[in-house]
Amino acid sequence: MNPVRLFCVAAAAAATASLAGTGARDRAFWVDAAAGIANPVITNLAAGTLHRNMPRRAGTWTDQVAELEAFGRVMTGLGPWLELPDDDTPEGTLRARMRADALKALDNITRPGSPDRMPFDKPAQTLVDAAFLAQGLMRAPSNLWARVRGEVRSNVVECMKATRATKPYETNWLLFASEIEAFLLETTGECDMARLRYGMDAFMTRKGWYVGDGLYADGKDFAVDGYNAFVIQPMIYDVSHVMAAHGIADGEKYLALAKKRLRRFADIQERMIGPDGTYPLFGRSITYRFGTFQGLALAALLGPENYPAKPGAVRGALTAVLARQTGRENFLPGGWLRVGFNGEQQMLAERYIDYGSVYMCMAVFLPLGLPPDDAFWTEPESDWTQRAAWSGRPARIDHRQ
Repeated sequence: MNPVRLFCVAAAAAATASLAGTGARDRAFWVDAAAGIANPVITNLAAGTLHRNMPRRAGTWTDQVAELEAFGRVMTGLGPWLELPDDDTPEGTLRARMRADALKALDNITRPGSPDRMPFDKPAQTLVDAAFLAQGLMRAPSNLWARVRGEVRSNVVECMKATRATKPYETNWLLFASEIEAFLLETTGECDMARLRYGMDAFMTRKGWYVGDGLYADGKDFAVDGYNAFVIQPMIYDVSHVMAAHGIADGEKYLALAKKRLRRFADIQERMIGPDGTYPLFGRSITYRFGTFQGLALAALLGPENYPAKPGAVRGALTAVLARQTGRENFLPGGWLRVGFNGEQQMLAERYIDYGSVYMCMAVFLPLGLPPDDAFWTEPESDWTQRAAWSGRPARIDHRQ
């Protein structure tokens, strides 16, 4: 177990010994899990040793960008938590330490000459994970990005612009380009508007890409997999929010549609979690683990009006999932995540999966961006849909959108 994880376990035990079954106990567990997963990536990148120390999976298509994959995906989940203000609690002390490391990491992954500098202009996969990094930075505008100054800020912006060398596929990849341009618009006031709009217009207006009942096809083809959660729903929300904020045509319309569809998608996701915290495996990228619940996690971060279940039920369901998949069997020595769904299961990994890819699981931790006094953390745990139904207690009826 890595040092940060040990720190969190000790802090959680001391702070919550008498709080069994409460939101405070759950939050301490979530912080422990998030920090434990993220720590090897952030601390190594802050020290300039990520390329040297991160495990490798032979024969993947993404080996050249594994460090950017790991950091971008960690930041997409950790961003809202790093955005919270500093305080003198054990959690606040840990957050300040990890934010400082994240700032150093951001320098090392974008600075020319750094041993962990990534080639943002090639290969194509850098478009994907630069977008996840942009997403994480947009989720922490005041307490992370605002602290990035001078040469580091310039390097980040230039690295993001370098991804324009990649033409995205006519799939969810279009949204990676849109996300990066939204970040550039937010941070510099300028962007490639055609590149920002193309993906959004494709998903929001092109016939057949929204298939109904809260679900989008991945381009012209619909697939039963996790990509509505990993990419499509969150990035459509992000970009439409930026479009609306900047008065771009269709921004308000797209944002209203994005929130309506996300609400239904979050409802579907809540209903997928079994009474014991298990959930079905289907589609590709199964090794992203509980990152598949980013839709529900984002809806929780945005507030209870964006999901129909009770906050205590959503927290209980996601906590049950985390308890299932954060045991020691999921970690290599040094705290690195194993490639698998629950343990070492290399047979479940496609050829584009490496040890950086699996940090997509961090997306589930978005509700940590809610302060401890938010209803998500203070409301008593209650039955989520499947636990209520399978126990014979009253459960919510389902309604298609």
